[in-house]
Amino acid sequence: MADSLLEVIFDVIDFTLDVSDVIDRTKQQSKPDTVDVPPDPKPLPAAAQCELAEAEERERRREQAAQAASGTDQAS
Repeated sequence: MADSLLEVIFDVIDFTLDVSDVIDRTKQQSKPDTVDVPPDPKPLPAAAQCELAEAEERERRREQAAQAASGTDQAS
């Protein structure tokens, strides 16, 4: 009787440790991976900034011209 009671107690302890191990492994798998963050971008050189500003201005003018042309088409 005492042997079977000890066997049941050891089985319960073994089962509890197995469940605890599974929970620990699940927690480790759910942790997010480390993400490498790129360094801050380098600022553009002055010449490149000028070129970019000019290209944006040309694009704005092109859009304004297209809007003005479509406005005159709709009015006539």
